[in-house]
Amino acid sequence: MNCTVVVDTKFFLCNGQPAAPSMTSELLWERYLQVFDSITVIGRLFAVEYPSAIPIAGPSVSFFALPGYLGPWQYLLRLVELKKRIHLACSIPSAVILRQGNLAELVWQELRNQNRPFAVEVIADPYDTFSPGAIKHCLRPLLRWWAPLQLRRLCREANGALYVTSQALQRRYPCPAYSVGVSDVELSDGAFVSTPRPPPSTLEPFTLIQVGSLNQLYKGPDILIDAVSKCASAGLDIHLVIVGDGKHRLDLEARAAMQGLGNRVRFLGRLPAGKAVRFQLDQADLFVMPSRMEGLPRALLEAMARALPCIASRVGGIPELLAPEDLFPPNDVDALARKIYEVAIDPERQALMSARNLKKAKEYHIDILLPKRIAFYRHIKEMTSEWLQNQRDHR
Repeated sequence: MNCTVVVDTKFFLCNGQPAAPSMTSELLWERYLQVFDSITVIGRLFAVEYPSAIPIAGPSVSFFALPGYLGPWQYLLRLVELKKRIHLACSIPSAVILRQGNLAELVWQELRNQNRPFAVEVIADPYDTFSPGAIKHCLRPLLRWWAPLQLRRLCREANGALYVTSQALQRRYPCPAYSVGVSDVELSDGAFVSTPRPPPSTLEPFTLIQVGSLNQLYKGPDILIDAVSKCASAGLDIHLVIVGDGKHRLDLEARAAMQGLGNRVRFLGRLPAGKAVRFQLDQADLFVMPSRMEGLPRALLEAMARALPCIASRVGGIPELLAPEDLFPPNDVDALARKIYEVAIDPERQALMSARNLKKAKEYHIDILLPKRIAFYRHIKEMTSEWLQNQRDHR
């Protein structure tokens, strides 16, 4: 059976072929192909060459292109064309899985017209996505009300829902039919170190690291830079490494320079996933995630698998990963600065955090999560087979 997967990812061209600008295509589709015979990916295609993108098409993966659009205004301008293409895409006899996002809601409307079963994958909380500071747009307050409302309706009508959290997203967006909590992050053996870190022999210099896109301010890099400034003013010999790139990088570099942090903050840009990022994690003393929104963050789990002490904001599924004493409120520079300082001056606490994080990360090993995910996809496959058979019987 084929599986149609609807994603909000932006796709580009690489040598004329549809491609994703990250490792999404290599890792995401493999999960579905362990149950389904083939995949049809529905996504926005921008007719722009992106030489470093990863082509997604292959022997078992095809791509159904929708018009590329950015933002609400372009969306409205292309809405009629989008609906026509989606109607055509939904003629494919296959299982349908909607990965949460704006396109998922459009496809859902077409599925309702067909009374067709579908599943949804819930990967983040839109209420946090559109929180103050996370995104700058005149419609942000409206979207913060509208997007959660739509996601609740989507989950309520879905025939199955897979959540990346164990409890957090399920509480806000319940699916009465059938649901499972399985992290979107599956760690293999190479992601882990073998033992926790011992207490450090020296407290200075103390190096922080953040990993994440700078295309939006979801990850709170502006908050982190301000907190580093406060810690430095308090006499802490502190340094920050930021791994990631995006349109806000120049503004963030200027922010660091204005606060006299030019020699304390390093922007490394985007690094290849895997060894290059792990090397940086292994050099750091503390991973910091001051996010304004999250589902269950990959970067945090990867840092925990390196036995790196971590602190993070109390949003999304993060409280399912870290102890309460390692959390702080989002958008609170003072609370973040205090938390950094507390950890930096306490080597015994750092060792305790290291051991706790490594133990917790092992719960997200691929061997533990994969069977749960496969069981969910098999349920969707069986449900769709019954529906397709009923459709044939009534012709």
